[in-house]
Amino acid sequence: MMPIRDINPTYRSPFVTVALIGLNTAVYLVQLLFQTTGQLDQFLYRFAVIPYELTHGVDLAAFLSVFTAMFMHGGLFHLFGNMLYLWIFGNNIEDAMGHIRFLVFYLLCGIAATGAQVAVNPTSRIPNVGASGAIAGVLGAYLLMHPRAKVETLLWLGYFIRIVRLPAVVVLSFWIVIQFFQGVVSLGMPQMGGVAWFAHIGGFVAGLVLVNIFRQRRPRSTWHV
Repeated sequence: MMPIRDINPTYRSPFVTVALIGLNTAVYLVQLLFQTTGQLDQFLYRFAVIPYELTHGVDLAAFLSVFTAMFMHGGLFHLFGNMLYLWIFGNNIEDAMGHIRFLVFYLLCGIAATGAQVAVNPTSRIPNVGASGAIAGVLGAYLLMHPRAKVETLLWLGYFIRIVRLPAVVVLSFWIVIQFFQGVVSLGMPQMGGVAWFAHIGGFVAGLVLVNIFRQRRPRSTWHV
C-alpha cells in the first residue's frame, strides 16, 4: 500500500514543505559527491546520529548531528519514499499550522524520533540518518486533523494492482501498525543496520501530542449587526 496523493485542498502555498524537500535532495546530492570521492563513510560518521556518542556525550557535534541527520538518506529509494510522504501530507499540516510553526513542529518531531531510537539502542555505533522520524510526526498530525480525507493509494496484492481512494485513517493506521510490528520484531535482534523502526514510532507519537499545540485556530466567520 503506497499513497500517491491526497484529495485535500490547501489555502496557502507550502513554502516550508517545498524547502524541506529541496534541502533533503541537495544534501543527498552532496552525499553522492562524497561517495564518488570515497569519503562517504567519513561524511556519515561526522553528520549522522551515532547513539553511543549521544549517550556518552562525546562532543558538541554529536548533539548537532540530531539536526544534520534529519536531512541525510541511505539511498535514492529512501529519499524518494520520504519526500513522497512529505509532499502528500506535509502541505496540509503546514497549511493548518503556518510556515514557522510547521518548521518548529517538524524539527521537534525529528528530535523526538531520534530520542526514541537512541533510547532503544543507546550503545549502538551504527549511523542513523533520514527524515523519516520527522515525517512520521507529520503523519501523526494528519491522522488527527484529516482522518476522513481521501488518499489515492497504489494497492497491490500479488498480480492485483490498482489505485483506490481510501480514508487517511486507513492508510496511516496501516502504516503505524506496520512500524509497531516491525519494531517489536526487531527487539533483541543483532544490530545490523536497516530501518530505524522506533524513530518512526517516536516521531509519530510526537506528532499526535504536538499537533494541537502548533495548529492555528482560524476564527469562525461571524455576522456583525
